[in-house]
Amino acid sequence: MVQSSELQNEIVEALQNPPELDFDLPNPEDEGLPEFEFLQQVDRAWLVCDRFDLQTDIWRGRILRAVRDREKIGGEGRGQGFLKWLRDREISKSQAYSLIELANSADTLLEEGKLDPDAINNFSKRAFVETAKSPTEVQQLVATAAQDGDRITRREVKQLSDEWMAMTSDLLPEEVREKAADRSLPARHVAPLVREMEKLPENYQQEIQREVAENPDVDSIKQLTSDARNLSKYIDAAAQVQTLRDSSLDIEMALEEALRVGCLNVASDLVKQAAQLEQTVTKLYTTWKRLADRADRLYVDTGASTPHLRSLVSCIERITGKVIEVPLDESGENTVRLQILSDE
Repeated sequence: MVQSSELQNEIVEALQNPPELDFDLPNPEDEGLPEFEFLQQVDRAWLVCDRFDLQTDIWRGRILRAVRDREKIGGEGRGQGFLKWLRDREISKSQAYSLIELANSADTLLEEGKLDPDAINNFSKRAFVETAKSPTEVQQLVATAAQDGDRITRREVKQLSDEWMAMTSDLLPEEVREKAADRSLPARHVAPLVREMEKLPENYQQEIQREVAENPDVDSIKQLTSDARNLSKYIDAAAQVQTLRDSSLDIEMALEEALRVGCLNVASDLVKQAAQLEQTVTKLYTTWKRLADRADRLYVDTGASTPHLRSLVSCIERITGKVIEVPLDESGENTVRLQILSDE
């Protein structure tokens, strides 16, 4: 990590030697200028802005990191000083941590010697962060391409990551990895299957491995990717549904039957919707309690001198009682009524 004194010196140097951002942009009204030439000129200017933007944001991230770390050492109030610093400069917390992540990515790649500092200019911001998250082998491939002068965007990093995953993942049968290596199976189809398989228990991984080994073609891989995704959703959602925990249901057998009759997608959506409904009911109950409390408080705080506020409380009573009544459309002809029966 860059030390504080070095950071200050480098910031001073960067401010004393700002990059030139003076472009001779083509005239959009020049009908004699061919379209491809016009686009080439604006693309060149855009790339310079991208490079300046990346370098600037890396430094902003380093500055933000220094402020945050200083607060950790001597600050009080759980980082309130850092948050105030952000507010004073109209920077959101998410923006700040995004810039810090970018700076961390830059420093990691530079300190480990995987990237020449001059090659940073060939990256887009998102590609830089994506590269730092990638396996070491992918980082080396990306760094080599950048140092050769190639323009690196997030798409290039993703493509290299997909190719590496498709050729090396232990979750794939050997014949599939070989087909990915000779490009008879496109990595952009194989890599998503690996990512979905990583989320599954080992017994389901083995079943998918068997099927993909029997049918190592694009259509089969697409279908198995969809199945693996639905399997993952089913397993995750089923674990969240309280209703299923209080029954004698064998969730594994239900899953096997869904696979056998080809309705995994519907079964997956069923448990997902059940989980969402339970969460919605929980949120409804807590909101209903809070609303009733606010209505009671307002009733106590008002009197004959505030008839309109009293009228407001009276109107709200339609949804603060044991029965909640809400119209489903503007005409009021269709109404839903919910009765709350709490153990409390």
